[in-house]
Amino acid sequence: MSSGLRHYYSRKRARKISGQLPASLNKWKRFLDNAVCVVGVLGPIMTLPQVFKIWIEHQAEGLSVITWGSYILFDIFWLAYGAVHREKPILLTYASWILINSLVIAGIFLYSPQPF
Repeated sequence: MSSGLRHYYSRKRARKISGQLPASLNKWKRFLDNAVCVVGVLGPIMTLPQVFKIWIEHQAEGLSVITWGSYILFDIFWLAYGAVHREKPILLTYASWILINSLVIAGIFLYSPQPF
């Protein structure tokens, strides 16, 4: 199932519920499901000021390639996890993070006097 609903249907089959899933019965879980989607979009957007500071002002002093590189490494694992489980929100979120973090690293190499 490539629609990102793999877990939805597997939970439905596991619980043998013909109507609502357990998460839809619990308001807190339903809120959390929606909040995760919002946070997945807002996280990379909140890093854009850092990218703009590097690329527009050409200031990358004090940023660590090791730190931002480790973020990409962790993002790759999350992206693989999302691919294996066919979770579109995870795929989109961590593909966005990889793009944003790559822009930061490229800027560090270009505009930092000492990238390491």
